[in-house]
Amino acid sequence: MNVTVQPSKINGKIPAPCSKSVVQRVFAASLLSDGETFISGYTESDDSLAALEVIKKLGAEVKQGNNPVIKGNPPARKIAKLSINCGESGLSSRLFAPLSLLYSGDVTVSGTGSLLKRPFSGLMKSPFEQMGVKYSDNNGNLPVNLQGQLSAKEIIVDGSGGSQFLSGILMALPLLSGDSVLKVLNLKSKPYIDLTVNVASRFGIEILNENYEIFRIKGNQSYSCNNFNIEGDWSGASCLLVAGAVAGTVEVTNLDYQSNQADKRIVEALKSAGSDVEIKASSVKVSKNELKPFGFDASDSPDLFPALAALAANCEGVSRIKGVNRLSAKESNRAETLKSEFAKIGVKIDYNENEDIMTIEGNKMLNGVKNARINSHNDHRIAMSVAVGATGLLDFGSIILIENADCVNKSYPGFWNDINEIKCYE
Repeated sequence: MNVTVQPSKINGKIPAPCSKSVVQRVFAASLLSDGETFISGYTESDDSLAALEVIKKLGAEVKQGNNPVIKGNPPARKIAKLSINCGESGLSSRLFAPLSLLYSGDVTVSGTGSLLKRPFSGLMKSPFEQMGVKYSDNNGNLPVNLQGQLSAKEIIVDGSGGSQFLSGILMALPLLSGDSVLKVLNLKSKPYIDLTVNVASRFGIEILNENYEIFRIKGNQSYSCNNFNIEGDWSGASCLLVAGAVAGTVEVTNLDYQSNQADKRIVEALKSAGSDVEIKASSVKVSKNELKPFGFDASDSPDLFPALAALAANCEGVSRIKGVNRLSAKESNRAETLKSEFAKIGVKIDYNENEDIMTIEGNKMLNGVKNARINSHNDHRIAMSVAVGATGLLDFGSIILIENADCVNKSYPGFWNDINEIKCYE
């Protein structure tokens, strides 16, 4: 599907979709639970559907709908051989890799599309081998085969590549018969670990966190939860909020500013850029103002880079964003993709991997560019970012076309309908 974007004003109120980071963790915890978990606040995405398919493969019974009900399957009897397909979900692949070993001693983890090109082995091979699990993969990528059983002991985990695999380990270890200690080096994306620990605690699991360097987990714990409401997604909301900042006014509801989600820091960036921001009990309202260049450290919130680029593109001057080295292992190499696609609408983006910095030179006009064809690179956040950035940049009469725009289904299938709801074409 291709989508065209034209100059427009933004005005309206839109609910944020549910957090796919939270919902996948809740699906995992529901699988491990004894009894039924009733889930509310759910909105569907390709990644959440992939997670549902995995937990069904692992024995959960799922009644799908707007309010899914999941009957768990606490690990007991072992499956001789198991294969799980995580679609294009990086989180599901890393989360369920260790969890699946609770159900089988011979597991193959696979995926589809861009997930097959994303590096998998670097941070996982050593922890698995420390726990006695034999690890093999496809030249560092999926599919991965795991043979053996998780064992409770002291292990060292490299956290420099993010939180997803560590989250899976943290959720699996409480079900082992002995106590475990994880020593974590150079942890990135700490808010997502807070998210994991919080979801686990809602299911009755205790994980002791000592300054994100040591995690102590008692064995023989059990998961149990009756009701869980999924909070709104700050990642999906970030581009909607930027749309208000660059082209009018928008209020995004279903957002909790007390959330553990890392991407709520979009509010800091919006304020730094000079936007008018009003934080309410369960919503955030952003209005256009004279925008100025800003600095921001996105090392712990790399998914904000596309929204931040859209915001910086509409500022008058050069903005600097730290954390660019976290972008190469996403659905696309986002540093390079942002550079190439924003160049088509007159915005200069550069990045320096040695300094871990991206610079965006804001531009109020398209410099005579009236039409452009944008390649989304099948990356949901790139499609949303360019659409929002261009909404504020386009001169009258300009049109851009975004190819493969349905890639937004990965995280936010309703994005195009929602953004059109709040557009007022000039």
